[in-house]
Amino acid sequence: MTQHKKVTKHKKSVAWRQDTQLVRGGLTRSGFEETSEALYLTSGFVYGQAAEAEAAFKGDIERYMYGRFGNPTVGMFQERMALIEGAQACWGTATGMAAVFASLMCQLRAGDHVVSARALFGSCQYIMTEILPRFGVSVTTVDGADLDQWEKALKRKTQAVFFETPSNPALEIIDVAAVSKLAHAAGANVIIDNVFATPILQSPLALGADIVVYSATKHIDGQGRCLGGAVLGSTPYCQDVLKPFIRNTGPSISPFNAWVLLKGLETLKLRVEKQSALALDLALFLENHPKVMRVLYPGMESHPQHHLAMTQMRLGGTLLSFELAETGSGKAKDMVFRLLDGLRLIDISNNLGDMKSLITHPATTTHQRIPADERVRMGITDSMIRISTGAEDINDLKEDLSQALAQL
Repeated sequence: MTQHKKVTKHKKSVAWRQDTQLVRGGLTRSGFEETSEALYLTSGFVYGQAAEAEAAFKGDIERYMYGRFGNPTVGMFQERMALIEGAQACWGTATGMAAVFASLMCQLRAGDHVVSARALFGSCQYIMTEILPRFGVSVTTVDGADLDQWEKALKRKTQAVFFETPSNPALEIIDVAAVSKLAHAAGANVIIDNVFATPILQSPLALGADIVVYSATKHIDGQGRCLGGAVLGSTPYCQDVLKPFIRNTGPSISPFNAWVLLKGLETLKLRVEKQSALALDLALFLENHPKVMRVLYPGMESHPQHHLAMTQMRLGGTLLSFELAETGSGKAKDMVFRLLDGLRLIDISNNLGDMKSLITHPATTTHQRIPADERVRMGITDSMIRISTGAEDINDLKEDLSQALAQL
């Protein structure tokens, strides 16, 4: 069989708009001119001459050397992520938590100071309260919505600020521009976990942040297939600070996972917009249910920070949280469990961003290791339930929740 000459072609795509970047950004075709992005399942690369290998390891030439350092499929994922985020550079990681940890540890050392919002995903909170202090890094936590607390905590020199907005699972909104201004005055880099909003609904870098992290496992894949993460920022940060850390500690994303995530990016906007519309509809439905005490959804006017949310975000997002009506001491968890066990369509799962609607009880899953009093400070009660809306028919979702609520 005649083979094509093995050369690659890369279309320059900087000027394309986000919808086009989601489908074509970073696309590199081999000499076979494949339609779909190529999957390069290889751990290593060969050199034509020994001097070429020497030059690559000295950094005199740019080329693929080893799977832990880089891969053509991973490279496409990283470039596409950077283009849709509006970032100068991106590094893919094996998981979202690898992205969070790498974004911090690559720039911190003993004696440094970090300021973090209190309301964080359980594993992020563990990094702040347990892991960073082991390495001599001091961490100050604040109520994210309180700018006075941010200002007070940032009166001393600070190396990094970390928060998520909207937060998991209470959907607290933090003023990215205001906190970034305070952080920069203290000499800190601002790192934002943008997983709930996705690059479709919120652009933290445009609001003043320096670094954005994602669990690509969530909306970017969107179908519960694989793990992955991403760290995005300036070229000096990604190349001079983050790159040596990732290359030498090894939280590298696999080429197969990067390929799956590339395909997920193609439909990201379509999915997020539909899921956000369903989330708003479902939130309004639950808000009027007699067995529901409170609904938290940034896209609803009843959300305490609705105006700020709609200033920073394009839609309210794909997640909502709600609390059951008062049930008396000690009964909240039992009622939540009966509700979850009574569902016939919506799946019990701590994952999110999936095409299937998922539901979880944060107090006993994602945030169970956090002491009860601290959970309350984070806005997480025993009666709080989080829903990640999928792409089912809204009437089926309402009917499923109605029949489960009726059993309480």
